[in-house]
Amino acid sequence: MNTLVLATSNPGKLQEMQEYFTGIDWQLKLKPQHLDIEETGVTFLENASLKASQVAMFLGEYAIADDSGLSVRALGGAPGIYSARYAPTDALCIERLLKELQDSVDRSAEFVCALAVSDPNGKIILTSQGTCEGIILKKPLGVLGFGYDPIFYLPQYQQTFAQMDPDLKSRVSHRGKAFGDLLPALIKLEQK
Repeated sequence: MNTLVLATSNPGKLQEMQEYFTGIDWQLKLKPQHLDIEETGVTFLENASLKASQVAMFLGEYAIADDSGLSVRALGGAPGIYSARYAPTDALCIERLLKELQDSVDRSAEFVCALAVSDPNGKIILTSQGTCEGIILKKPLGVLGFGYDPIFYLPQYQQTFAQMDPDLKSRVSHRGKAFGDLLPALIKLEQK
């Protein structure tokens, strides 16, 4: 079985991503906690590539990284690449976003997920990006998920990510779409 280092030390992200690897010959593991990569890119894909490349070179193993976040049209795309750092906690991130959005009529937003896979030498060999469009509610609904999930509403499903069955979320989310594009190429790589 091939090993792919996930360029995060967040066990929740590892658990969520492992679901996408069911049935293929890649095993995910977390990067060491002491290995911090500064996200200096200006796009989600640049940050994902930076993290994957540096972790791969440091450990001498294949690595995968994602960079994802929420882009709100009325806020000029904010919080964007700063989504996780918008405030110290998920609840405070939501509070800040709702305060900045206030009573804006345009509440359209999209989640974006960029994925990058690096070979052990730090060369990016695979990338993909997925998006999921929705609207920002005025107050949180639901208890599942994390981050901005309680305020990200998908009209076609009449629920937020935080209300959505995890299997459905994994199929329709930005991350699900990015993995849907990436996995066939990763399977080809495993067969080489």
